[in-house]
Amino acid sequence: MTLFTSLQQSKNALVAAQIGIQVTGNNIANVNTPDYLRERVIYTPAPTQAYGNLRLGMGVQVEAVVQQVDQFLEERLRNSISDLANGETQESVYLQLEALVGELSDTDISTSLNDFLGSINDILNQPEDVSVRNLSVLRGQTLARDISRLYGRAKEVHTDLNKQIKQAATDINSLLNDIADLNVKITTLEAGPITKSDAIGLRDQRQRKLTELAGIIDIKGVEQENGSTSVFLGGEYLVIDGIARQVETKSVAEDGLTNVKLTLAGTDSPILASSGKLAGMITSRDAIVGEFMNNLDDFAQTLTFEFNRVFSSGQGQTGYQTMTSEFFVEDASIDQPLDQVGLPYTPTNGSFKIFTQNLQTGLKNTIDISVKLNGLPDDTSLQGLADAISEVDGLTASISLDGHLQIDSDSQNVEFAFGSDTSGVLAALGLGTFFTGTSASTIGIQQVIKEDPSKFAASKNGIGVDTDNAVEMAGFLDRPLDSRNGQTLDNVYAQLVGEVTQSASVAKSVAEGYRVFKETLDGQKQGLSGVSLDEEAVNLITFQRQFQAASRLISVIDELLEVLVNI
Repeated sequence: MTLFTSLQQSKNALVAAQIGIQVTGNNIANVNTPDYLRERVIYTPAPTQAYGNLRLGMGVQVEAVVQQVDQFLEERLRNSISDLANGETQESVYLQLEALVGELSDTDISTSLNDFLGSINDILNQPEDVSVRNLSVLRGQTLARDISRLYGRAKEVHTDLNKQIKQAATDINSLLNDIADLNVKITTLEAGPITKSDAIGLRDQRQRKLTELAGIIDIKGVEQENGSTSVFLGGEYLVIDGIARQVETKSVAEDGLTNVKLTLAGTDSPILASSGKLAGMITSRDAIVGEFMNNLDDFAQTLTFEFNRVFSSGQGQTGYQTMTSEFFVEDASIDQPLDQVGLPYTPTNGSFKIFTQNLQTGLKNTIDISVKLNGLPDDTSLQGLADAISEVDGLTASISLDGHLQIDSDSQNVEFAFGSDTSGVLAALGLGTFFTGTSASTIGIQQVIKEDPSKFAASKNGIGVDTDNAVEMAGFLDRPLDSRNGQTLDNVYAQLVGEVTQSASVAKSVAEGYRVFKETLDGQKQGLSGVSLDEEAVNLITFQRQFQAASRLISVIDELLEVLVNI
């Protein structure tokens, strides 16, 4: 044991203090750096030295510089980030739908619907004024246009979500590649017994990439003994050491819409994300926007069919001389029962009336046409219906080559109209109806009604006789509907809007819950891994005092050595 040994002890102390000051300075410099994990120095006693029967210490040595991190807490935090991204994505989409529906505004569907039905009331006061009927037609056009516009805007949200899902695949691949590259660099730096220190900067970068990836998909990160992090999604691995699997996209047609699907390259296994922004976008596209579009379609179909049932049972101020059905029946099915030929709307057993009127003689005639749909051999087919109509004096019915039923007057002096349809066959075929189309995207108004508003079917007991049918149409909003098990159209629309507003409220609450939970975990992480300037200031003073004391010790040893030299 010599003074030179004591000098080595002092040197070790100086180095330890210097490294401590450097690490403390690095912590202070990164106090505002996102995802930075606080570093700490691991000190251990230096090896001992034998001096006679004594074992004397050689001071201190720096074993490693490591990050202050709780891997279990980091995993919980990543899960909370995934949940929050999922919740906020759905919350955002619901807010968009609420804005699209625009209830209580001047452009919402209920306002257009009330304006349309309200304009029919005006016909009751001025039945002879064609301009009043024309106003009802225009209001109907506005209603149909507003429904189509709402559907189109919802489809734009659907399309935008598809684009975002595609972009998510690109982001996932980029992050997986970055994590795999960082794994290689980290394991290279930390390999072997040379150092026990963490590859600090690289680990911070990887941590940031894992956090970004967790925001997109609900990954599970497992750190291996060699320092690399394996990334899993469900039962599939995404990153192992320096190998990253890639994600591919493909477009699939579903329910008349194009949906983007994500699969793993090579295996075509679907990406089954249960949380994260990707899961939120898929849920928003399919279960939120897709369901809203289906419900809007359902509302439009109910409005079209049920209103057409009422409208087609009435007559206008003038009748028709020719009419072609909107919907067709395949040539192979024209002899099959009408409820089995695949019409957009299904007729039932019943009957309807045909009114004819000779403009020259004033002669009027009313004929009952039976529609038998009882599941028996004599059920009414399209051909049978055409034959029955052709038996009416002055009318000829035929089936065109493309399967449409066409009815023509035999004379320019004969007009015809329909009434009292209890079977719904007129609405099912699109004969004498007001609305056209079968969905929210295709709803419109019959061209013949737009061109000649006098055919607006306000009468119920003959061409231009009364306004009894207008009374029924004006109260259509509160009319129990057979196709909806007695629900009214007002109920159907209230349910459509209510589902959006109520679900939006729930989504907001869920997202807020996720935000609070994440903030709680963030607080725990900050307490463990975050930089505290007060604590770092205390450490800085401690290392300063250590450095000063070691320096003083070196000075003392130097004086003693000088004494020895001068003896």
